[in-house]
Amino acid sequence: MANGNSFERRRARVRRSIKKVANGRPRLSVFRSSKQIYAQIIDDTKGVTLASASTIEKDVKVNYGGNKDAAAVVGKLIAERAIAAGIKEVVFDRGGYIYHGRVQALADAARESGLSF
Repeated sequence: MANGNSFERRRARVRRSIKKVANGRPRLSVFRSSKQIYAQIIDDTKGVTLASASTIEKDVKVNYGGNKDAAAVVGKLIAERAIAAGIKEVVFDRGGYIYHGRVQALADAARESGLSF
């Protein structure tokens, strides 16, 4: 377990609980900075990224990557890419972030686009 600040402890706690319920499903990991948001679908058994999406990509048309609208666009895009790769069920890894605001907007958009978690 990380001995650092509360964010690192929360991240380690979330990761531990995800390992218990994963059952071989890939992990949808979210990272948010103050200006951007990123999402990856990771196969932890192989250590490989299966799909990714972020606000810094050229084909993502957003004015500003640090708001809920941009997070919803990324959530929709990651779900489309996952389904194209044959992934329908994932485990949501919010990292150390509270399930609120941009993280919740990304998750809701991914669910609406057909991803199950």
